[in-house]
Amino acid sequence: MKLKLLAALLALSAAPAAAQDRRPAPESRPRLVIAISVDQFSADLFAEYRPLFSGGLRRLSQGMAFPAGYQSHAATETCPGHSTILTGARPGRTGIIANNWHDQRVARADKNVYCSEDERVPGSTGDNYTVSAWHLRVPTLGDLMRRADLRSRVVAVAGKDRAAVMMGGHNPNQRWFRRGRGFGTDIDVPPSARVEAAGRAVAEALGQAREPMPLPSVCETRDRAVPVGTPGRTVGAGRFARAIDDNNMLIASPEYDRIVMRLAEGLRDDLRLGQGPATDLLIIGLSATDYVGHRFGTRGSEMCIQLLALDRLLGEFFQDLDRQGLDYVVVLTADHGGLDLPERAVQMAGGASARVDPALNVSRMSEALGRRLGLRNPPLLGDGAFGDMWVDRNLSPRVRARVLAEAVRAYRAHPQVHTVFTRAEIAATPMPTGTPDSWTLLQRARASFDTERSGDFYVVLKPRITPIANAGSGAVATHGSIWDYDRRVPILFWRRGMTGFEQPLAVETVDIMPTLAALIGLPLAPGSVDGRCLDLIQGPETSCPN
Repeated sequence: MKLKLLAALLALSAAPAAAQDRRPAPESRPRLVIAISVDQFSADLFAEYRPLFSGGLRRLSQGMAFPAGYQSHAATETCPGHSTILTGARPGRTGIIANNWHDQRVARADKNVYCSEDERVPGSTGDNYTVSAWHLRVPTLGDLMRRADLRSRVVAVAGKDRAAVMMGGHNPNQRWFRRGRGFGTDIDVPPSARVEAAGRAVAEALGQAREPMPLPSVCETRDRAVPVGTPGRTVGAGRFARAIDDNNMLIASPEYDRIVMRLAEGLRDDLRLGQGPATDLLIIGLSATDYVGHRFGTRGSEMCIQLLALDRLLGEFFQDLDRQGLDYVVVLTADHGGLDLPERAVQMAGGASARVDPALNVSRMSEALGRRLGLRNPPLLGDGAFGDMWVDRNLSPRVRARVLAEAVRAYRAHPQVHTVFTRAEIAATPMPTGTPDSWTLLQRARASFDTERSGDFYVVLKPRITPIANAGSGAVATHGSIWDYDRRVPILFWRRGMTGFEQPLAVETVDIMPTLAALIGLPLAPGSVDGRCLDLIQGPETSCPN
């Protein structure tokens, strides 16, 4: 049905914004689509803080809310998660199986390939790379919009290059992401005054020390120091204090999201997105929540301050759009969830939580396996203690088969390993169907499997095992597992005039792209996406094509 079937204005959280939004529902397609990814904004965090939201996140939660969204695949990392949001495709189709993978065919000593690099560029490495959408095998919503009508503008702004690349696709008009002490791009667009101003904002922030941020009263119970890692180190009560030139602390703070959002707002104003002859797309990747989760965990005062600041920031953004009278639809979701640090989890009755045994790290396992089998070089490649692992292709087929069998046996024998899937087992499994909350672990691994890029076997740690053996001075918590605390994310839609409702049943992030395509009247080729259109109209009418 046409969008004129949408009715009954949704009352917004803040009274001034609600007063400005009491207008009839639009009958036309939205002029501006805004897609926001909040890195590591898990469904658990959304549920925990939802009663405290009073700004933009409250507005969205009173729209068309799907609190049980799923990044349904196994590899719940930043790059594969972002690749699903605006492609409608799971990692097995996008080709983005992880943040990094090992490709033994590349003509360089470093076989570790970054998801947003183009390793064909001379000198590019997994650490010092040339940013590119080369590895993304499918078009994004923005790519299809521009194919259908070149008057559509697509702009992506993010705190991480992989977020901007995986959501922005192959042919955006502009794409900006943090690079060095400012913002860079991988396309041929000169930096505008807005981009240069964002770079100055980064430099200014790094040039100043910061005192601890004020503690909101609702965060007081979370302001508790938890010993972790290096003796004397604690997390959970620092409240974003930092020294001059401490980039790690800047990106793990609300200040970082504000810099990125101000750039996105400025580019929207400069390019007059939503005011042209065709529907435009503004993509925003907010990364601070992820950095906060890694550096401080998900249950401390820092995360509390971060999410309340994010709520205010989004509220200001939406109110500015309202004042300009723009007709926009917004979707907000996340690339993955996250798990709190095990030390705090144990203090809060999470007795099964623990750090991974260093012996499970692929380098340690590979060395031990090489010695046992009498091999000249360690035979395994991989990152960390779980996920995809590769056997050295320089070995003979007979030796490779023996290495694979011994490696699978060694991992399966470890008490912190839940299971190991071989490449053959995953490849023989049909692509999963049905709702993602019912998928088996093997089906989740299948959704992440790519015949050219995936490993020879896949290691699954037991639930609540944090794959960081020694916290040291860096990350204390992470994500990436096959378990639901890393898979579940909220999916929130809002447009003025739509009747708000909540659907608690499981949906997927791959459903976002076909849902938006239906709203803007963009046809999709049959079988081109893994997701389905979500009906955003409460009642017998539908916002999805027949």
